[in-house]
Amino acid sequence: MAPLPLITGIGAALIAGTFLAFSSFIMAALARLPPPQGIAAMQAINITVINPLFMAVLFGTAALGFWLAARGVMNWSDHMALIRGLGGAVYVLGVIGVTMACNVPLNNALAGADPASADGAVLWAVYLKDWTFWNHLRGLMACIAAALIFIAR
Repeated sequence: MAPLPLITGIGAALIAGTFLAFSSFIMAALARLPPPQGIAAMQAINITVINPLFMAVLFGTAALGFWLAARGVMNWSDHMALIRGLGGAVYVLGVIGVTMACNVPLNNALAGADPASADGAVLWAVYLKDWTFWNHLRGLMACIAAALIFIAR
């Protein structure tokens, strides 16, 4: 497998694993905490996640995914290029699109919440449900993207 599709597939798989961790146990653990503690913990996570390594994997994979999608369109007669391109498009739309349209606005709303307030507790209950739903979706999309890229070697 050529290096760039391989790197893209690995990046998508790493992101899928990160989202799986959040969907399978991190959010459940935070939900078990009293709301002020859960809110404060997630607020800290949302600040800490913005770091060079995670951002490089998340958005570097998106750039490579976009490149794969463009190559798939340019080489439409090559079925493997089309499948890799579909994988890239799934990552860009299903991971980055969902993140920016759904998870980030929820994170921004939570960032402004007072963990000790009644409004914060109400927001937290909605946040847990909605954020986790969108995280499930983007995790599934990252997994599908990785699978498509690896299948089309």
